[in-house]
Amino acid sequence: MLEDSPLLVVQDLCVSFQTRRGLVKAVDHLSFHLKKGEVLGVVGESGSGKSVSMMSVLGLIADANAKIEGSIVFRGEELIGLSGRRLRALRGSDIAMIFQDPMTALTPVYTIGWQIIEQIQAHQPQPRAKARERARALLAEVGMPNPDAQLDRFPHQLSGGMRQRAVIAMALALRPALLIADEPTTALDVTVQAQILDVIDHMRKTLGSAVILITHDMGVVAEMADRVMVMYAGRGVELAGASDLFEDPWHPYTWALLGSIPPLEGARPRRLLSIPGSPPSLIDLPRGCAFAPRCPSRFDACERRPELSSGDVHQAACFLDQAGRMRNKAIASENGVHPA
Repeated sequence: MLEDSPLLVVQDLCVSFQTRRGLVKAVDHLSFHLKKGEVLGVVGESGSGKSVSMMSVLGLIADANAKIEGSIVFRGEELIGLSGRRLRALRGSDIAMIFQDPMTALTPVYTIGWQIIEQIQAHQPQPRAKARERARALLAEVGMPNPDAQLDRFPHQLSGGMRQRAVIAMALALRPALLIADEPTTALDVTVQAQILDVIDHMRKTLGSAVILITHDMGVVAEMADRVMVMYAGRGVELAGASDLFEDPWHPYTWALLGSIPPLEGARPRRLLSIPGSPPSLIDLPRGCAFAPRCPSRFDACERRPELSSGDVHQAACFLDQAGRMRNKAIASENGVHPA
């Protein structure tokens, strides 16, 4: 049973970068909350602001040209503006992140074992032998073959999948209350992917850890997530329970994402849905709805900027009402397109 009080509350988060070409609005008024033990899936095309928003939670955006506004409250403590010392105490122990690229997340001049042990001892002072045994157990837990030998190897001596498992082991080392997983299974084969997801799910169930799962794999989202947030051009465009989103998506962008996946049941569609055009430049966003130039359902109201609305459980930043959604889905079906 999930607790009522949120573990994490993000309110009107804005992250922008000043560049020579202009102001890049990487994250634009993003709001969501996360309860203890909950899994929030975050999906969207590359460049939609998924990773930047979650790196802001950890205070990892140190660019002098970056501007972070809004509120990020973790266990009642405001993280924006927090001292570096306090943030370092939270990182790894209370909030951990599995980074998308393990080669840049690991230090090349230190062994895998040294890096895991250093993290454990930094937050939980203990004899090195005990920390090493804990590191070995972590590698075994994430499916690393011959974990004793891997402890003494450098990142370049491991395959991409093995490096990814080492990064996951580091993230799980101190059993964090919040785990942010940025494409955690990208470099792994299907069997190891299932094993890693089982480890994350086991941690969630036994320790009550909350998980933010950033991924392009809608199958992983369907299996793991309690709720799903769809992002586009730095904004949240739909937020709903996982079953509601898959059964009845409200936003045309969500239709397009789901429509690009072959259905497992029912009639085989003549063709899968493709999204025309490209994501907009974050320097020069379209007026009104950012998805409108690519949206087959756009109409006059899309000249205005929509906000997430229509309910506490299921929200979508779209002016289409229920009748409009049903009408557009029916048209897509008649044209042999699988919209959702």
